[in-house]
Amino acid sequence: MIVISGATGNTGKPAAEALLAKGDKIRAIGRDASKLQPFVQKGAEAFVGSVEDAAFLRKAFQGATAAYLMIPPDLRTNDYRAYQEKIVVAYAAAIAEAKVPYVVTLSSVGADLTEKSGPILGLHNLETKLNAIQGLNVLHLRPAGFMENLFMSVQPLRTMGMLPGPLPADAPHAMIAGRDIGVYAAERLHARDFSGSSVQELHGQRDISMKEVAAILGNAIGKPKLGYMQVPFMMLEPALVQTGLPKSTVALMIEMWKSMNSGTLKPHEPRNAKNTTPTSIETFVTEVFAPAYSSVAAKA
Repeated sequence: MIVISGATGNTGKPAAEALLAKGDKIRAIGRDASKLQPFVQKGAEAFVGSVEDAAFLRKAFQGATAAYLMIPPDLRTNDYRAYQEKIVVAYAAAIAEAKVPYVVTLSSVGADLTEKSGPILGLHNLETKLNAIQGLNVLHLRPAGFMENLFMSVQPLRTMGMLPGPLPADAPHAMIAGRDIGVYAAERLHARDFSGSSVQELHGQRDISMKEVAAILGNAIGKPKLGYMQVPFMMLEPALVQTGLPKSTVALMIEMWKSMNSGTLKPHEPRNAKNTTPTSIETFVTEVFAPAYSSVAAKA
């Protein structure tokens, strides 16, 4: 039995689907029973509850041979770091008690850092706590930034007519589609070909600049002259707070972006066949972003 946390999310869903296609038995964790039904129809066991609930997790991991662990993003919580730590402690206790032999985690590039990494520090702590569990074989996946983060720009795209962001326009950086992470996690959970504590970075299909991303987005959504603007942090902070994000969460995000821009927070592996994944930014924008953008525009 392989337990998948966040089974309806950007990485958990493709992981669950890939494992079911391989014939593995899975236990899908999620908050919404109706969203778990497609997995149940394919033979999965649904476990409805919150990963913040330590007692729930203890039950969820009983009898598991492997598990995929991720911290569901909840950027609107008032204390994001406390939210992360609560889940980290609950995961570690449940895995240790159930003696799950294999775990794959969704961590992040930058999880090697012990400071100035913003929300990624919670993932560093997840890695650290799991590494301390005796007898556990754990593989920490450290992907680059998600292509799905572009959805935060839907409203500014419509109102400002440009793609805003915190990164320099011309600096190439790695971006990855969530589904590629899920598929990779499923492969390793199925094979269980890792031992001890190990790390695997995932860099996406290629490095790309935000200026290039803007051009690709613009062509896909009917705005061929769409440009990118790097927004100064003194302007970005109040703009993000205006969207409803708590100031403490925004401060964490800005800390992370500053470390990215300074080169402190970065991938460490050279790009190679193992850390390069198939979905290009063009494919993601065409298949995922553009339809969602059009849907929002139609409702406006």
